Amino acid sequence: MAQTVLHTANTRGAADHGWLKSFHSFSFAGYYNPDRINFGALRVLNDDFVTGGRGFGEHPHDNMEIISIPLEGALQHKDSLGTTATIKSGEIQVMSAGTGVYHSEYNPDEANPAKFLQIWVFPNKRNVEPRYDQITIDATTRNEFVQVLSPNADDAGVWIYQDAWFNMARFDAETAKTYNLHKEGNGAYIFVLKGSIKVDGQDVDTRDGFGIWETDKFEITASTDAEFLIMEVPMKF
Repeated sequence: MAQTVLHTANTRGAADHGWLKSFHSFSFAGYYNPDRINFGALRVLNDDFVTGGRGFGEHPHDNMEIISIPLEGALQHKDSLGTTATIKSGEIQVMSAGTGVYHSEYNPDEANPAKFLQIWVFPNKRNVEPRYDQITIDATTRNEFVQVLSPNADDAGVWIYQDAWFNMARFDAETAKTYNLHKEGNGAYIFVLKGSIKVDGQDVDTRDGFGIWETDKFEITASTDAEFLIMEVPMKF
């Protein structure tokens, strides 16, 4: 029988730095919950709001797969690999930190906030050469799972050093689809961006997170028009 966990939006950790408002699905920085350290290889899921003209100064990472998905606005990225890029809504960015990398992120729009998901996944290979990539993702397809990340460089979406698959979805109300996990031993963490869905009958609302594992598939039904992200990761790594 499938195992599940529901993290409602109002139980997340929260930080307000004035220029940055961040909600943490898992323990991060000043928020610590021993029951919410990670979901398998998924270590961080932060829901961030960055004030116009502000951002994260240069800081280091190593041996982590770091994924950013802008929801509104744009972020300017600079790193020690020599990358300077702007990522905006409708795109996805990945950075394999590997042996170590420094980077900064800045909202270049003085008038409007940037909203994005910051996601960290434990890698299955350590001390790799750091790398950066970003692509445009399909923002128009409805009522289907749209793959935006996988372990395979020649597959749809960006790729990371982990047996993980991410799918974005925009469902019309009453749409129902079965999600089949790609690999035995994986689980899925579903994060609802807008609207409400049911995952195998469990109600999951806006900004809720729902984890399901020890199964090979599950059904998602949209209770309303809804947008959500499915993050499939190994539960043991």
